[in-house]
Amino acid sequence: MLINRRRFLHTGSMATASMLLPRFLLARQALTGSGPGGRVLVVLQLSGGNDGLNTVIPIRNDIYYKLRPALGIAGKQTLALNGELALHPALSALKKLYDEGSLAILNGVGYPNPERSHFRSMDIWQTASGADQYLNTGWVGRYLDAQCGGCEKPTQALELDDTLSLALKGARIKGIALKDPRQLYESSRQPYYRDLMADYHNQGDRPVDYLYKTLSTTLSSAEYIFQQSGSRPSSGKYPSSQLGKSLHTIASLILSEINTTVYYVSLGSFDTHVNQQRTQERLFGELNQALGAFVEDMKENHRFEDVLVMSFSEFGRRVAQNASGGTDHGTANNMFLLSGSLKGKGILNPGPDLQDLVDGDLKYAVDFRDVYATILAKWLQVEDRSILDKQGDFLHFI
Repeated sequence: MLINRRRFLHTGSMATASMLLPRFLLARQALTGSGPGGRVLVVLQLSGGNDGLNTVIPIRNDIYYKLRPALGIAGKQTLALNGELALHPALSALKKLYDEGSLAILNGVGYPNPERSHFRSMDIWQTASGADQYLNTGWVGRYLDAQCGGCEKPTQALELDDTLSLALKGARIKGIALKDPRQLYESSRQPYYRDLMADYHNQGDRPVDYLYKTLSTTLSSAEYIFQQSGSRPSSGKYPSSQLGKSLHTIASLILSEINTTVYYVSLGSFDTHVNQQRTQERLFGELNQALGAFVEDMKENHRFEDVLVMSFSEFGRRVAQNASGGTDHGTANNMFLLSGSLKGKGILNPGPDLQDLVDGDLKYAVDFRDVYATILAKWLQVEDRSILDKQGDFLHFI
């Protein structure tokens, strides 16, 4: 087994064994489960920098149409929210939720001294850091670190993807990334991994010991997730898109008795430097169908009151269109919050002020870390300050 061990060390862990499992790291322990009917957070990442101005559209603002002569969406084509703002025409499911009082919209969300790099700005959002800070743990990961204590199953935070985002990586505890519970389980049963574990002798203080502990926990978690995903499979009708499949998996897990409290899923890329209209319409169509199916599923199973969906993107786009039929990297953006338990509903704050820009970019009005603090304290019911390393200014959507 010496060759296999060297091979394992070379790949780094089961997470990067390219022939088999999705690349993830996970915790040895996790929180005591939320249990049936417990509250759940679903984080929806719109990767690439979604154009917020063509998402929540200022239909009465002449500056918007002047700076976007080709990209500006005419008011008659939009889904009106009030006399000033409207949704992109592809977001009919969100319009329905808005009318029902199950959607809250925050405008101008961002942070001081904004970054326009995809990687850096995403790191800031995922770690909840300031623009001048560089952290290697994510805000959800630190939530896991703070709350974990002798828990049986390390499945408190799951990401529906091949790789684990920085947001779910704590100093001691990490979430799990997977695309399909069955595929993960079948891969974990490969003889190669059983042979590795059979040949392992724990000494406790070597780097390889951590890798083997990660492998051992992975194997047991794969079976548990697969069993739970099939215990009460969702019968909802979902689109065949990747987001649709991911939300269907999340729904099935929510309906089971798994202890997961945070789910993380992404859609993209919204990096619309060129051909923005068609790209955004296509992605919004996928978002609208998948999210609409998920919400209806939760309602039919009487769980929508227990679920909070939060969307974000690493930055918005510049106010003016570019010469390529798109928009370039900008700053502040809008966020959607969906739940059957919202206290603050509809449009929570004024739309962007297009007369007060900074070098052609929107000024932020809401610090995104205050959104996180509100969710941590009021939804997940944990102490937010130690996780975010700052006192949050709580909002009132929950």
